[in-house]
Amino acid sequence: MNKINGKWPKTPSFRLDERRALVTGASQGIGLASAVALAEAGADVVLVARREKEVNSAASSICARNLKAKGFALDITDISHVKKMVTDAGPFHILVNNAGANKPDHLVDVSEDDYDEVTNLNVKASIFMSKAIAEDLMSRKLAGSIIHISSQMGHVGGPKRTVYCATKHAIEGANKAMAWELGPYGIRVNTICPTFIETPMTQSMLEEPGFKEMVESKIALGRVGQVEDVMGAVVYLASDASSLVTGSSLMVDGGWTAA
Repeated sequence: MNKINGKWPKTPSFRLDERRALVTGASQGIGLASAVALAEAGADVVLVARREKEVNSAASSICARNLKAKGFALDITDISHVKKMVTDAGPFHILVNNAGANKPDHLVDVSEDDYDEVTNLNVKASIFMSKAIAEDLMSRKLAGSIIHISSQMGHVGGPKRTVYCATKHAIEGANKAMAWELGPYGIRVNTICPTFIETPMTQSMLEEPGFKEMVESKIALGRVGQVEDVMGAVVYLASDASSLVTGSSLMVDGGWTAA
């Protein structure tokens, strides 16, 4: 029998039993799908979103499948509340930074208010949520995995996407810096970069005449994404199967950026 380094290779586990996860923007779309994926892999998941009724309903739906989940209403742009929540409810071995906003507009029509809203949620809140999780893990001497839901737009550009692209390019840069800073503490940091995924956030865009066809023409696989396309990537980066992966961007874009 052939062996490697004197032993037979063993496939790493994708299971997340005895680990706790926090998912932001988790009441719908990619956030909810990420929470479901982590719970199905065995994690105890806390779903965070601004609207209490919606996030509790999402958590209850997961619990109804005999999985572990709890809803928590939180505005993640309130940095002091974020730190308190993480300290009081932690530890969280896994963070999925999913909450985000997009207000498509031509550069010349971008308002300062829209810029601030998108930037505060997509960049500032993500960085300070990561900070709170990392500080808590380090104080407890625990390893962990931080996963940013970024975008293919963090690697390319597009019309009416100046502010959104700016925020996602910022997260891609922060991801690499965090990986270097947190690596010595056993905390891995990566991004997932989806193409257009059919969610409530993208519904109005994909319903615009000709828009979906234009998007699909740029995707090598010829279709927009579904939330299920992101779920496996989340579990992979959260699990020991990706134990040597940090500072990376996992493209779930159907080949958009391969052009």
